[in-house]
Amino acid sequence: MSKKNLQEELKQSVLSKNELKTSVLRMLLSAINYYEIQKGGAGYEATEEDVMTVIQSQAKQRRDSIEEFKKAKRQELVDKESKELEYLNAYLPAQMSEEEVKNLVAEAVKQSGATSMADIGKVMGILMPKVKGKADGAMVSSLVKQALTS
Repeated sequence: MSKKNLQEELKQSVLSKNELKTSVLRMLLSAINYYEIQKGGAGYEATEEDVMTVIQSQAKQRRDSIEEFKKAKRQELVDKESKELEYLNAYLPAQMSEEEVKNLVAEAVKQSGATSMADIGKVMGILMPKVKGKADGAMVSSLVKQALTS
């Protein structure tokens, strides 16, 4: 997904009067613009990988907010954030199942020769390029820790 594609989607969303999608896309494009400024200033153009990074970050923020709003018993805000998260998830690649990640973890542990928690960096170094954007980092870390302590 490129920034230009998102800008086109925003135009279509405005024309179709989809207020929530329009709001999510505006927020997302704003976050991408901020990311570009952070990375290299006015001349920097976000790559597709950069855009995915921003979308993942925004989706994580929504998941965290949902958890906090649930704790505060603010269902209307949980609903709003959940709908925004649905739109963001539509722009992300399909997420890997826990079973798929477990298989990759086992393979990475074997490949790195890791035997203890001290080797977690080696395993994560092999694993993260394979799962980046396709699996939740917290789940990956948890599965690696399980594999190295068992």
